[in-house]
Amino acid sequence: MPKTYQEINEKIKSGQVVVVSAEEMIGIVEEDGAAKAAEQVDVVTTGTFGPMCSSGAFLNTGHANPRIKILKAWLNDVPAYAGLAAVDLYIGATEMTEHDPLNIDHPGDFRYGGGHVIEELIAGQDVRLRATAHGTDCYPGKELETWINIADLNECFLCNPRNAYQNYNVAVNLDSERDIYTYMGVLKADLGNVNYCSAGQLSPLLNDPYYRTIGIGTRIFLGGAEGYVFWQGTQHNPTVARTEQGVPKGGAGTLSVVGDMKQMSAEWVVGVSMYGYGVSLQVGLGTAIPVLDEEMARFTAIKDEDIVAPVTDYSRSYPYSEGGPLGHVNYKELKSGQITVDDREVPTGSLSSYPKAREIAEILKDWIETGHFLLSEPAELLPSADSGLTFKPLRERPVQSEVI
Repeated sequence: MPKTYQEINEKIKSGQVVVVSAEEMIGIVEEDGAAKAAEQVDVVTTGTFGPMCSSGAFLNTGHANPRIKILKAWLNDVPAYAGLAAVDLYIGATEMTEHDPLNIDHPGDFRYGGGHVIEELIAGQDVRLRATAHGTDCYPGKELETWINIADLNECFLCNPRNAYQNYNVAVNLDSERDIYTYMGVLKADLGNVNYCSAGQLSPLLNDPYYRTIGIGTRIFLGGAEGYVFWQGTQHNPTVARTEQGVPKGGAGTLSVVGDMKQMSAEWVVGVSMYGYGVSLQVGLGTAIPVLDEEMARFTAIKDEDIVAPVTDYSRSYPYSEGGPLGHVNYKELKSGQITVDDREVPTGSLSSYPKAREIAEILKDWIETGHFLLSEPAELLPSADSGLTFKPLRERPVQSEVI
């Protein structure tokens, strides 16, 4: 018999809920079948911990004396966007310090940027704020230089437009002469290595492939605290090709998420430097999936060997949108340490941490079992393949010149 969110939450409150991780659910379904597992298990927890470039934070610094309407701002010399209101700022995870040499001397180090500022704020460190303004009658201040700390900020919350990608490319480099430096890490020349970035069978959206339980208002683990899904993520694309089990064969769904940085831990929100590419933010994210029926039991028992991802050349095919994937590989093969590409054995490496993903799933289990985390039924589910939403990349258009 199907369950409801209300019934599961009552079990959580009474201490009678049965919670397992997505990893544990695999064995339960294999042994007892999906129908029986749906009766036995109430909630399945997931987790992922990897670089999520489309992340950032809103800050409200409070007013100085004299008051100032900030026009331009820097946090530890990293530019922050000030086109919001007088003292509201947004700092993006991939923003670089103002005078970083970038890739002038290629490959650049990219030692510090927005992701590091966000991590330091969450860790309780002081951050230097520098600001300028044009001055108005109500906000006469024109310059400000001070130190800010998360404890003193009016508001400080993570607001990430695209996190928890549902599957993704497996990256290789077919160029025979040079290493390349990408957001998928350093890719060695002539198929020297393979990089991937997903928790596979523990990954949140891979355990709910058609977004039956995830949408606006879904409560999640975010950065070590409670957070929420507030919209589909940018580049959300539910219409990609899928396997018979519903698993997308490439990048598909994404989440827009938000959470209070004052409750987070720097263990789960970490600034990272991507050699030769830029900076990013390593984010810990997990979902608690209600096992509403037999179908959800089946979905949450997905195994690494059932999840395939496209092997993509980042030397030419990806940057110039030329050709398709070199083939598909499953996550069991990726996690084995090597895969076969073009009849060659190539070593694999992951940008995301499976042990940390497992830890997130276990933390969520504990929160639920101790009654500290209730499930929130989404006000509206994420758009699915039949919603009419499609991801439309920028199309090339011919340049039309006019003779005047």
